[in-house]
Amino acid sequence: MEKRIVITGIGVLAPNGIGKNAFWKALKEGVSGIKPVTLFNMSNLRTKLGGEISDLNPEAMLGPKGLRNLDRTTILALAASKLALEDSKLTFPIPEDDTDSYGVSLGSTLGSVRSISEFDKESLREGPRAVNPALFPNTVINSPASHIAIRFNIQGFNSTIATGFCSSLDAIYYALNMMKLYDYSVVLAGGVEEMCEQTYKGFYKLGELSGSKAGREEINCPYDRRRNGIMFGEGASLIILEELNHAKDRGAKIYAEILGYGTSFDPKSQNICNPKAEGATEAMKNCIHDAGMQGEDIDYISSTGNSTLDCDVMETRAIKNVFNKRAKEIPASAIKSMIGDSFSAGGAMNLAASIGALSESFMPPTINYEEPDRRCDLDYVPNESREAKVDKVLINSFSPTGNNSSLIIGAI
Repeated sequence: MEKRIVITGIGVLAPNGIGKNAFWKALKEGVSGIKPVTLFNMSNLRTKLGGEISDLNPEAMLGPKGLRNLDRTTILALAASKLALEDSKLTFPIPEDDTDSYGVSLGSTLGSVRSISEFDKESLREGPRAVNPALFPNTVINSPASHIAIRFNIQGFNSTIATGFCSSLDAIYYALNMMKLYDYSVVLAGGVEEMCEQTYKGFYKLGELSGSKAGREEINCPYDRRRNGIMFGEGASLIILEELNHAKDRGAKIYAEILGYGTSFDPKSQNICNPKAEGATEAMKNCIHDAGMQGEDIDYISSTGNSTLDCDVMETRAIKNVFNKRAKEIPASAIKSMIGDSFSAGGAMNLAASIGALSESFMPPTINYEEPDRRCDLDYVPNESREAKVDKVLINSFSPTGNNSSLIIGAI
């Protein structure tokens, strides 16, 4: 019999709330975490806003020791991991006699960009001998996952998945496979992405940010006719994946079960989403098939809607392709309207929100929805959350560069 994998702990740091309870409360109340960015100088940019986690206190969350040489990505990942472990009631650091059955699977793509930039800048200005060697490990993309394992004594597999926007959902699926194929009982899985000057300005220069083009309003409004680009954000969402019998044996609280996953690469998406939505359609179909379900079984869709002209229309078409006449009956909302687009962490942030939907019986809203677009004509749960019994959630993470991933979770 195939192993069943469940979620027994959640750790989330979002622009509108730190910890699952604060995050879920903010989503339920439609509270936005979009605010003026303070992490770096914005004076020479048209845009001023982003999904910054402004109330982060690393020392209060992790203690004062061992933080000095860690970058922001690693600190976010460590804090979310600790929250997840605490929520799961697992003992940590992991005892030596149990540690080999634990693993780490983290999705992150841009996490080392700032560290690489700063390290190279110092090397060019002062010469290689002047660079602090303690900062070099931060330039390696798997550094955050490694630090999770070091701090919490996890000696099983340790992997970093970097597939852009889909990284965190893909990391969760990788963890799922490792647990089903090998003797891993518990895995910390999810995604992280920091906001830094280099990544923010990179998206700005590409014209991907809302308000980055002259004459455009800086606004975060998925599916709304006024949308003109993403609101860049940051976040970390780590969950505890646990084999069902292992969770039951220790009396763990079980939030949800991972039921299915699907992926499909769309070569016709070349920095703009394929309007025919072929890859996104296949990812959702594959996911529903993997779960052994039908379209009628889905109660709610946690969408990838990110306030770009192409992605929101593409996802709407994909949902119609998959669900046909039922497409307009299934609520599909975008939490990125409240937290921005955190790139690699986006799928895991959607997952944390979806667990809240199951646990708290509500559907998060798509806020700032005022002017409908005739091409985006589904039920996006506009502006106010909705009380509803939610049993099965489809979570989407789609990319303009071709990657498309979907995940289904269900109550147990």
